[in-house]
Amino acid sequence: MSTLIVIDQPPYGTWAGREALDMAFSLAAFDQSVSLLFMGAGVNWLRAAQQTNGIEQKSVEKNLSAAPIFGVEAMYADTLACAQYGLTPEGMVAGVTMSPNSAELMHQHTHTAFAG
Repeated sequence: MSTLIVIDQPPYGTWAGREALDMAFSLAAFDQSVSLLFMGAGVNWLRAAQQTNGIEQKSVEKNLSAAPIFGVEAMYADTLACAQYGLTPEGMVAGVTMSPNSAELMHQHTHTAFAG
């Protein structure tokens, strides 16, 4: 049994993505197979070296770096969304795999949960 958690919300301005990340960490902490897929505006979570001083929030980059420690098996980025938001693999945090077919990726998991 495996769960794919889809984050399609931007990293700032809403708590939906952070709640989805917390859910992934909780599942992984209890030895559940869990992966993350970032789609739509959610790919902005994956930008390296985010500067958040102007919005007075902590960067989500540290949260994402903890994913392997908690046991999250994989992090995927929707290729089309990355192109739409001008995000390249070189500009992403480490450990992200590009997903050219997110629908197929969703079908490979037993459960799929969406943020928001």
